[in-house]
Amino acid sequence: MVGIEQKGDGVRKHRPLVFAYYVTGHGFGHATRVVEVVRHLINAGHIVHAVTGAPDFVFTSEIQSPRLFIRKVLLDCGAVQADALTVDRLASLEKYSETAVVPRDSILTTEVEWLKSIKADLVVSDVVPVACRAAADAGIRSVCVTNFSWDFIYAEYVMAAGNHHRKIVWQIAEDYSHCEFLIRLPGYCPMPAFRDVIDVPLVVRRLHRSRKEVREELGIGEHVKVVILNFGGQPSGWKLEERYLPSGWLCLVCGASESEDLPPNFIKLAKDAYTPDLIAASDCMLGKIGYGTVSEALAYKLPFVFVRRDYFNEEPFLRNMLEYYQAGVEMIRRDLLVGHWKPYLEHAINLKPCYEGGINGGEVAAHILQETAVGKNYASDKLSGARRLRDAIVLGYQLQRAPGRDLCIPEWYANAENELSLSTGSPKFEANERISQMDLYDEDLEIIHGDIQGLSDTKSFLKSLAGLNATNDSIKNTEKRQMRERKAAAGLFNWEEDIFVTRAPGRLDVMGGIADYSGSLVLQMPIREACHVAVQRNNPSKHRLWKHALARQQAKGQGPTPVLQIVSYGSELSNRGPTFDMDLSDFMEDGKPISYEKAKKYFARDPSQKWAAYVAGTILVLITELGVRFEDSISMLVSSAVPEGKGVSSSASVEVASMSGIAAAHGLDISPRKLALLCQKVENHIVGAPCGVMDQMTSACGETNKLLAMVCQPAEVLGLVEIPTHIRFWGIDSGIRHSIGGGDYGSVRIGAFMGREMIKSTASTKLSRSFSSTENGLNPDEVEEDGVELLENEASLDYLCNLTPHRYEALYANVLPESIFGEAFLEKYTDHHDTVTVIDPKRAYGVRASARHPIYENFRVKAFKALLTSVSSDEQLTALGELLYQCHYSYSACGLGSDGTDRLVQLVQEMQHWKRPKSEDGTLYGAKITGGGSGGTVCVVGRNCLRSSQQILEVQQKYKAATGYLPFIFEGSSPGAGKFGYLKVCRRSSSKLV
Repeated sequence: MVGIEQKGDGVRKHRPLVFAYYVTGHGFGHATRVVEVVRHLINAGHIVHAVTGAPDFVFTSEIQSPRLFIRKVLLDCGAVQADALTVDRLASLEKYSETAVVPRDSILTTEVEWLKSIKADLVVSDVVPVACRAAADAGIRSVCVTNFSWDFIYAEYVMAAGNHHRKIVWQIAEDYSHCEFLIRLPGYCPMPAFRDVIDVPLVVRRLHRSRKEVREELGIGEHVKVVILNFGGQPSGWKLEERYLPSGWLCLVCGASESEDLPPNFIKLAKDAYTPDLIAASDCMLGKIGYGTVSEALAYKLPFVFVRRDYFNEEPFLRNMLEYYQAGVEMIRRDLLVGHWKPYLEHAINLKPCYEGGINGGEVAAHILQETAVGKNYASDKLSGARRLRDAIVLGYQLQRAPGRDLCIPEWYANAENELSLSTGSPKFEANERISQMDLYDEDLEIIHGDIQGLSDTKSFLKSLAGLNATNDSIKNTEKRQMRERKAAAGLFNWEEDIFVTRAPGRLDVMGGIADYSGSLVLQMPIREACHVAVQRNNPSKHRLWKHALARQQAKGQGPTPVLQIVSYGSELSNRGPTFDMDLSDFMEDGKPISYEKAKKYFARDPSQKWAAYVAGTILVLITELGVRFEDSISMLVSSAVPEGKGVSSSASVEVASMSGIAAAHGLDISPRKLALLCQKVENHIVGAPCGVMDQMTSACGETNKLLAMVCQPAEVLGLVEIPTHIRFWGIDSGIRHSIGGGDYGSVRIGAFMGREMIKSTASTKLSRSFSSTENGLNPDEVEEDGVELLENEASLDYLCNLTPHRYEALYANVLPESIFGEAFLEKYTDHHDTVTVIDPKRAYGVRASARHPIYENFRVKAFKALLTSVSSDEQLTALGELLYQCHYSYSACGLGSDGTDRLVQLVQEMQHWKRPKSEDGTLYGAKITGGGSGGTVCVVGRNCLRSSQQILEVQQKYKAATGYLPFIFEGSSPGAGKFGYLKVCRRSSSKLV
């Protein structure tokens, strides 16, 4: 690369360019790749000012030049890590606010002045947001070089920490919109703020010494197996032990503290050791995924045993790239911490990494930066900064949802979803695919009990299940393209034994919603989308164990013991582990089942496998509540088509299908109602989500095209309400992720229970005064004005919904405060008497709206149920729609609304009130937010006719035009788990194959 020449006085001269290169404060990985780009800029004769918080040696060990200036300034903080594997989401947002938001004005003033003072020709950012805005204010072009952007990373944190942090994401996107274009590195995430993109090869640090030289210096023989431990610091509370390594192996430890004593087969590396040389001299690497570790593992063809990092959205995209080139082996965090390394390391050294792509990304990026600094235009003229900002905001709705298989990137960004154009997520089947019973025979499976009831999704699941047997036989031929979850599932079952298949649908909350925990009547419809679970029990001696599970069992020095192994489809983009396994003895302690609280901590210790609590938790509940003992091993395959985070009870469907499958495989006769109550315990006490029971009850007890009517006190099923043939319900997904484990839902629930305690206390006070007045000889008529019997009932109020609206307005509406701090409530009332939520003394809780909602909602649901059976008329539909609207705005009053759901409801209203010919009847009549609120799905009621379906599609398209997100439409219904029962399938015997 050469410097750019400048003409002057007839003489061609080289003019050094000045680059201001901003480096994010997130770890050393960004600084190390920046070094490689900067090295090429320096070698070309240019001047580089590196703005970084990284130690000087990261730069000076590689670059010794007077043209390199290091300015120690930290302008962002990245992701705050509790330890090497755990990101603290709330702390990350708070730290970013403290570092970059609060002092923003002074930062911009300082940076603009500094950029002008050094006469920078170009600002480069990896990937500090405010640097782009400062460059724009200084009138200097800017370019970003990265594989991810902080708006994408922080978006998930906002969901966990609360929407009051959302402005951080918008500000970051706005800052990035001032960047001229993006130099995009392999393994990239969706980056919505950048429309103009140039892709470059891997940026990899060069080697200084050969493998032989490094090993000689360390005194390690050529034939000794070496693993390099590269976590950038060790997980908290972790102590390395000699037994962790296979016999004869050595481990090079990066980032060990100076005071730490290591076993003799572990070698402590210097803090400033040059890791590329050490990586290339090793046989495999054990660490966490980051750009630096993945790029160097691929470049030097080093097998990489990785452990997932919690809550870092960059990881799935790098992991896909690593595994595509056959360089990755995932280790379960539990096995890392307890030292079951051997099966993973031995597997890794048998891999044949096959990356043959370029590794000169640093040189290519430096050339692009040089050309840009002298005026070359890489950006599209038509795409202004304002246009790019609009696109960033459009994708904002996507960013409010955690990435999962339902992630939908707008068309203009579709090519960024996966660099390698690989399929991710669960196997997909067409909903209208038709497979006859005889087709299943052809697929080598025979149904020996149960009926598929014509359900196309069940037929597809059985076809997939049958295909696993073939997959297992041909896995070596398809390994490069095969999803890991499919490969794990292929080795899950013993095909000579019976397999039990169960199905449980999600649900559409037609009326009732969050009032369930206050004892309301609810009306719920089971939807078409469902979760399927395949379960098999095996004698431990015949159970096919995964290698690491077998190694764990052998390490205990015992014979075969019952083990649970689970494979979950659809794990890849949601960054959760596709497999889970545990010894069933872990559920027992001193001959008794462990507590739910202990189980909750057990599953929570590895967030990438926390999903297993929904499945495995059903086993502990059966042990604890019914005294069931599991002597056999259990294999489970979970495949759910119920989208996550849309408020349609994806978690309940998984719980109900899982417990139904386990019950069927073990011959347990559990009624649908009882099973739903047991599944609620899983969600409340093991998962830790404070939901009511209507979700599980609908999934278990619902029937096709009927509304389940239930009084949640705690779960009295009144019956099934036929949906009149002229009425239809739809669900429209807003694209904003819903979670009942989120703070908003929990705080509203707490506020409702606080309100109940206040009402009970007020009623008790009034009752005491009544008795006192009677004793003092006052007129009994005056004493009974409020009704002694009513006051007695209200003083012992079990459920808020047992209080009528007129009694609430007459006596209690003005008593309840708008809000109260937890500390003040606890001081006066001691407890709110809700077993699944905990009051935070320092937090303020809304009380009046939270308590008012279920009281009025119960009345609305009763009215809705009565209207369904009334005479068919336009007035009937109008009244049903009005009740939905009232419910929706009551949610908003509680703080459980969202921009997306409000927009959908508004679009339905526009359709309803659109002027039409007098000869035409109305079609859509009302809509409401559903379930736990704060996003998710909107329920729409309308006339069952073609025009209504057309208008639903119009709403869908208008929402996409406004937000960039195409909503998923839920329509149709299917049977609950109780009505479906179970299927018992087996491989066809050889005699039947003839």
